[in-house]
Amino acid sequence: MNHIGIAQANAAMLTKKLNLLLADLHVFYQNSRGFHWNVRGKKFFELHLKFEELYNDLQLKIDEVAERVLTLGGDPMHTMSDYLNNSSIQEQKGIISDEEMMKSIIHSLKVLIDKERNILSIAAESNDEGTNSLMSDYIRAQEKLMWMYGAFLK
Repeated sequence: MNHIGIAQANAAMLTKKLNLLLADLHVFYQNSRGFHWNVRGKKFFELHLKFEELYNDLQLKIDEVAERVLTLGGDPMHTMSDYLNNSSIQEQKGIISDEEMMKSIIHSLKVLIDKERNILSIAAESNDEGTNSLMSDYIRAQEKLMWMYGAFLK
């Protein structure tokens, strides 16, 4: 058992999965910053604010996930090369339309939710209520965001 009472093997597996989530969060964060900086058109004011809300939320999640890795006894990834090499979310280069930005955000949220559900399952089996609670909170909020961003596209 580690210092918080989680079996070492389970803590190591959770740390690995959380680090992969951390990589996704970082790439998604940077994409969201790029969208914020590069949005154009009639919906500029609305989207500029929404993208800022999104990247501010992602910044908090990045810190929480890294701290959870540390709490489990692991080392969080911390280099851009690690993030880019381990993320399932692709960098978005260049200025794209607001519709493409929204589709990218929805895709990124789907990637995050899939990973978080997997982590949630492992955390439940490991009796890791701290990770379980964190993932549950993220999933609930991100499912709502998917609905809201999806409504924009309709």
